[in-house]
Amino acid sequence: MAGPMRQALLEQLADSLGRPLPSFTPRRVFGRTGLPGKATAVTGMRRAGKTTFLHQLRGERIERGSALDRLPFISFEDERLAGLEAGELGVLVDEYYRRVPDAHDATVTWCFDEIQLVPGWERFVRRLLDTGACEVFVTGSSAALLSREIATALRGRAWQVLIHPFSFAEALRHRRMSISIKPDRMARRDRSHLERALLDWLVAGGFPEAQGLEIESRHQLHRDYVDVAVLRDVVERHQVRNVTALRWLVRHLLGNAGSTFSVERFHAALRSQGLPVARDTLHEYLSYLEDCYLVRLVWMESASERQRMVNPRKVYPVDPGLIPVFDRSERANVCHALETAVLIELERRRREVTYVRTPEGYEVDFLARDATGGIELIQVCADASDTATAARELRALAAAGSQFPRADKRLITLTGDAVPLQPPAGTTVQAAAEWLLAPYDAITACRTVRP
Repeated sequence: MAGPMRQALLEQLADSLGRPLPSFTPRRVFGRTGLPGKATAVTGMRRAGKTTFLHQLRGERIERGSALDRLPFISFEDERLAGLEAGELGVLVDEYYRRVPDAHDATVTWCFDEIQLVPGWERFVRRLLDTGACEVFVTGSSAALLSREIATALRGRAWQVLIHPFSFAEALRHRRMSISIKPDRMARRDRSHLERALLDWLVAGGFPEAQGLEIESRHQLHRDYVDVAVLRDVVERHQVRNVTALRWLVRHLLGNAGSTFSVERFHAALRSQGLPVARDTLHEYLSYLEDCYLVRLVWMESASERQRMVNPRKVYPVDPGLIPVFDRSERANVCHALETAVLIELERRRREVTYVRTPEGYEVDFLARDATGGIELIQVCADASDTATAARELRALAAAGSQFPRADKRLITLTGDAVPLQPPAGTTVQAAAEWLLAPYDAITACRTVRP
């Protein structure tokens, strides 16, 4: 290893053992953040806060009694480490134990940021895990640390934690606003502030760097995020040649949140514009965009795999803040943003999500299953105060409920005022803020009538 590279590596090690943790907004993660004997791989969209989450994990270890010198943190984005190879990382471990000899008798928590920049990093991490005396946390850009590749790289020695942009609760915490899970019991003034904050979050989105920015700067930042994800995580990684067709696809998907998407129809539309591209290529592009977390796909619920494959999927951006940047229809898109927010929150809660289309032709936005076998039908409607609108949404829930009799039924509306006064028995109608702010293990209800 060259002298300057070695010096840079050891400087990072020394800094991490003595420098106080940076300030950060705590992130809320459902379930465990690690398992003994496995490396925890923190994945998610670029700029969603994966590096900051590593510092949060270090802070949690300190609160449990670990010393800072048991929590080494190395960022491989340092340009002085360019060209570093996995075989040279042993120097890092040797130097650490020279500096902290007492750590031989304690658990050491290693945090490696952007580790995918080091070729062969998997072998080094597996060697650390084999010592049995350490925890390992890694992050990496989704270009080289995709969820489906982690298991292969670490041969079953990985535990994944997905980090999305700020949830509504995290955005409130970032703004140092008080959080209540019962907006219907708040004073009118406080509830108005909370509902205004929800609308702002649905428009601005949850990317940490976008919080508090004026609209022009925020839109430019979001465009940059999308451009980098497309270029680095799709074009460069998969050697995409038809970049024009890819960009048309990205603009269409991000500008039509919550819409059903058919590769066949989109393929025909491109050909009508003189852009030849194979259908199989578009299928590949769609999977690449999902892999890098830019979009989320929701399949139609069906016991038949063939039926699932032939029916259109619904596509959502990973963050509602991307919608106003790409939606050129000039229509009010708060409902699409709310629907997107509900889907991403269900992913945070580790729900398996599909959508339902009934034999009568009704559609329910989400069918969510949890690991315990619980099942819930969720319809999202920004404003259900109109009698006809409420009847349509509740009719769809009732029709889907006959197909899934064990499922709870829930209608989520933007505000507590935008709900029907008399929902049917067995259906929960709930304001979005209350649902979004509820603890993950809580079952809350608003204006619920049980049979």
